[in-house]
Amino acid sequence: QVQLAESGGGSVQSGGSLRLSCTAKQSITRRGCMGWLRQAPGKEREGVATIDRDGTTNYQDSVKGRFTISQDNAKTTLYLQMNNLKPEDTAMYYCAVDRYPCTLVNGLPSLVGTFDYWGQGTQVTVSS
Repeated sequence: QVQLAESGGGSVQSGGSLRLSCTAKQSITRRGCMGWLRQAPGKEREGVATIDRDGTTNYQDSVKGRFTISQDNAKTTLYLQMNNLKPEDTAMYYCAVDRYPCTLVNGLPSLVGTFDYWGQGTQVTVSS
């Protein structure tokens, strides 16, 4: 079973930045759609950003222009750069990887999908 590990979470003030990283503890021979999701207390988990194998990305409207999903050239680490953080971004953030390409919705990787591999999550807390 492939395990993913997130890092980079923490507590920041509103307007601050964090960069989340996600690495696989084992080699993933078949890597397709990748994404970052988050879950705030009392709320359902939601997709934040996804990136397909060809590099196509998609973002939740509330984070567009502030968050950037990317991967390193070796495609072993997934990142989420978060700028201008807001209190409503407070949540546990999870990275996820699927063996298959993203489902496309209007030509963009869907934010709602199933993933084969998940991390344990990293907490992001933004204070006002």
